[in-house]
Amino acid sequence: MAVGDVGPAGPPGRLALDEFAPRSELVVPVTPLTGPCTPVIDAHSHLGGEFGGGWDRRPVAELLDVLDAAGVRCLVDLDGGWGEGVLDAHLARFKEAAPERFACFGGIDWGAWPDHGDRFGEWAAGRLVAQVRRGAQGLKVWKPFGLRVVDQRGARVAVDDPRLDAVWATAADLGIPVTIHVADPVAFFRPLDRHNERYELLRAHPEWHVAAAGLPPFETILNELESLVARHPATVFIGAHVGCYAENLAWVSALLDRCSNFHVDIAMRLDELARQPYTARRFVLRHRDRVLFGADLPADVPMYRVYYRFLETEDEHFPGPCGDAPGRCWPLTGLGLPGDVLQDVYFANAARLLGLAATAPAEAPSW
Repeated sequence: MAVGDVGPAGPPGRLALDEFAPRSELVVPVTPLTGPCTPVIDAHSHLGGEFGGGWDRRPVAELLDVLDAAGVRCLVDLDGGWGEGVLDAHLARFKEAAPERFACFGGIDWGAWPDHGDRFGEWAAGRLVAQVRRGAQGLKVWKPFGLRVVDQRGARVAVDDPRLDAVWATAADLGIPVTIHVADPVAFFRPLDRHNERYELLRAHPEWHVAAAGLPPFETILNELESLVARHPATVFIGAHVGCYAENLAWVSALLDRCSNFHVDIAMRLDELARQPYTARRFVLRHRDRVLFGADLPADVPMYRVYYRFLETEDEHFPGPCGDAPGRCWPLTGLGLPGDVLQDVYFANAARLLGLAATAPAEAPSW
């Protein structure tokens, strides 16, 4: 094929950073996928809609059609962490409509701490028991924990605060997992200057920038998470977003090695994983029984296809589910995981933690 001539061009003028939108000139293979290689459990999703905290306002039947088309057999809704009213509404709307297709997690009402003082942990444990009796299948802990949650004296509550031991022990007694999200991408805790890799994203969402006086540094929160997981070996913890530290897989891997009760999901961290594809692939292979699939985006067939392409193929430099704009998100490189590992990540690991049938249904989705 002949390559067209390019005429002379004058020197470029100065370009504002937010106007920079490069188009890749790479010509790379594209692997066509007809669907995931095995049915999937999405272990990290939000269905909030009018009930608070999420995006999904579709009729349940329409949502199920999307999940069927995407090969998702069960979707874990974490929005019960917003409050018991949200949990009850989601149990009524989603769980009752399709019991085998949804799992709803409960949460902790941190705002009630002043009412219960140093006995808050015992009170919260009692509420967790009540939530599970009503149908909750897990506990979701949101990222304000360790950062902005305060006790009755206005003091920050550390992630490993012993006053909460009753909550984690109760989760173990009930046999339910705890999906815990503390901190955020490391760049959110760094100065917003020319060295910050999330500069453009944080300019668009300044409320996400937490490098403020009086708030603990990222490392403090993660050390507290490590302490919490190690102190409660009978409690199953799922560290959201690759253990809350996708930028440092060596740290996450060491915690997985140390604590057999710790697991991670990959939700909304393809950017970090795809920038270190060799390390990420080794990480998943090493911890294949402790890595869970999760998207953390509204259920959508094209979105799921991007996740499947990332996990299943060795394709290079393709847009992620949120695009590939530098400073906001990055192009992906696939991990090309083996089929038996994908079965664990897609289905078996989450099924085991949720107490679902350990074997995925045999049928494959048809797109």
